[in-house]
Amino acid sequence: MTAGQIAGLIAACAFLLLVIFIGLFLLKISRTISEINLTIRSVTSNVDVIAKQTDKIMATSNSLVNDIDHKLNITTPVFQAAADLGESVSELNEATKNLTKRVKDSGKSGSKAGVAGAVSKAAWSSFRNHRKNKKTE
Repeated sequence: MTAGQIAGLIAACAFLLLVIFIGLFLLKISRTISEINLTIRSVTSNVDVIAKQTDKIMATSNSLVNDIDHKLNITTPVFQAAADLGESVSELNEATKNLTKRVKDSGKSGSKAGVAGAVSKAAWSSFRNHRKNKKTE
């Protein structure tokens, strides 16, 4: 065997090893791509199920929101009546305060009138006594 033939044999073996490694590499890539395809199919079916369940949840949520809105509209007059009642109670408290102040003020003037009446009664009694004494003299 000549040196050129030995070099050709080494090159042929190297090329054979290269083809074997490339074949193994392509085989592994093919398996990986097959698994990726299976995963994508599984994810797609799961996303479809999730999308359907989400649609049901959204429909239920919309129904609940509409029901709550309807019930709030029913209770609005109750809250308005409570607000009106609170305002009426506040006005009643203010009127009671004003009445109490007037009674208190009239009580002060009434007591002044009572004192003035007692003084005038005492003065009248004194005047009558003085007249009686004058007549008896």
